[in-house]
Amino acid sequence: MNPDNIDIVLVHTTHSGNIGGVARAMKNMGLTRLTLVAPVEYPAPEATWRAASAVDVMENARVVGTLDEAIADSQFVVGTSARERRIPWPVQDARRCAERIAEHSTSERVAILFGREDRGLLNEELQRCNLHCHIPTHEAYPSLNLAMAVQIVAYECRMMQLEGQTADVEDAEWDTPFATAEDMTRFYAHLEETLIDIEFLNPKTPRQLMRRLKRLYNRVRLDEMELNILRGILTETQKTAARKAD
Repeated sequence: MNPDNIDIVLVHTTHSGNIGGVARAMKNMGLTRLTLVAPVEYPAPEATWRAASAVDVMENARVVGTLDEAIADSQFVVGTSARERRIPWPVQDARRCAERIAEHSTSERVAILFGREDRGLLNEELQRCNLHCHIPTHEAYPSLNLAMAVQIVAYECRMMQLEGQTADVEDAEWDTPFATAEDMTRFYAHLEETLIDIEFLNPKTPRQLMRRLKRLYNRVRLDEMELNILRGILTETQKTAARKAD
């Protein structure tokens, strides 16, 4: 595992103190890369106070306006989620997620997303992820503080680093870099545009088609060459559709 390739991303954090608490939890476990997506209040005295001896992590945090900016260069994105979804997504507990994070972070940029204190990550944000992380809390009191959730995931990552364990994943020594989140966003826009052009997708009644296609490609994970091939197929499909329309 390479901690320098792991970004903890907090999306629309409401309470500034939680940012400081997260910085402290990260530094406890050897993680230093913190990204804040449109925090409601930052910087703030409470955040500094809560950070204690991890003020350096917080002060070096990258602050961006959108999730797109936060994960543009990421090649493996993990989203934390406590809710069941209408369309199931690949989901693992924090320990199994840490195995995947440890393996991918050796050579790829990894982003771990944590959502709003009151409602977590939105469905469209979770659809940007390759994997969902669920912390199986007790049903009597399932709510976790944001810093607590980060601490649990960071701890499992730290244990993977100490034990030197990585999951046996088939893409451990892949021959081409994996596509970034920014590249995948452009691909999904191109795919949707093409499906509309060939009248396979009705934009007025899209149903769940694009959501299911995103789940498919995020589960498989495309490398840069595979993505270029698919984009080329989409382009030629659009040309053929245009000729037939004429």
